[in-house]
Amino acid sequence: MNKRFFLFVLALTLAACLAGGCVGVKVSLETDSKKPLKEFTLQGEETGKVLVLPIRGFLSDLPRRGLLHERGGTVQEVVAQLRLAEKDQEIKALLLEINSPGGSITASDILYHEITAFKERTKAKIVAALMDVAASGGYYIALPADRIVAHPTTITGSVGVIFINPKMAGLMDKLGVGVEVNKSGQEKDIGSPFRSSTPEEQKIFQELTDKLGGRFVDLVAKHRPMDPQALARIATARIYLAQEALQLKLIDRIGYLDEAISEAKDLAGLSPEAKVVVYRRGIYPNDTPYNTAVSHPPDFGGPLVDLNLPEIIPNLNPGFYYLWMPGTGGH
Repeated sequence: MNKRFFLFVLALTLAACLAGGCVGVKVSLETDSKKPLKEFTLQGEETGKVLVLPIRGFLSDLPRRGLLHERGGTVQEVVAQLRLAEKDQEIKALLLEINSPGGSITASDILYHEITAFKERTKAKIVAALMDVAASGGYYIALPADRIVAHPTTITGSVGVIFINPKMAGLMDKLGVGVEVNKSGQEKDIGSPFRSSTPEEQKIFQELTDKLGGRFVDLVAKHRPMDPQALARIATARIYLAQEALQLKLIDRIGYLDEAISEAKDLAGLSPEAKVVVYRRGIYPNDTPYNTAVSHPPDFGGPLVDLNLPEIIPNLNPGFYYLWMPGTGGH
């Protein structure tokens, strides 16, 4: 994070505290984000385990930076849990609790690959439980699952690619600012934010977008049994509520999280009283499968000024994304 920006936010926070007459403010920079993962049992006592693995927010392989702390990105967090689960032969089923609008194409594809490889190596059964949003990359990573269960109010689909290429040429013209570029090849500065794209460049970007989108559609066809007409409809990249997604065979059933857990136990041949476990870096009192946190953030004793920066400023760089854009704020 830019140091000047950090100091500005810190000064703003302290000023707000002084202006409001804050007293007894507890500020702790401690976080357990660097502690090793440990297993915690949420329910059940009999042999065999279902691991609940939450995947939420923007899918990225970059670290997540908070105001005063940094933690691993989605890829790091998920793969770390998969590696740990692979060492435990008692884990017979994996429940992916997905609440994500998608993210970068590479992060989405890495997660798809790692989940598929985990399934092949362990022979564990996988159930994907779709929560608020499991669109674009959020749906992409659900494809290796043996069953996909959507909450009645889930938004899913958006099977496609979006290319983001911000432009600032108009603003620069108004400011009287320009950029000179020397290049070794005609297309070397393709996608430059300092000028408009040529028709030839727009054609290149569209070809790349179509190819990446075709890869997504091909994977859906590989994993989901559906007729060509339904596949063509899905390829328009629109979103669906759970009932329509069920009709198109994007999902297998509509149900709640506890039903998805029972489905995982049934598929794995486990007792209804088999253990349901999670990996955390700290203890959460009265923990349940609905808790998607893995690490405790630093404790400020409550925010003095809630700027909500991670929600307001999406971490989007120019590039290709398996992403439903209204969901870029994260969850």
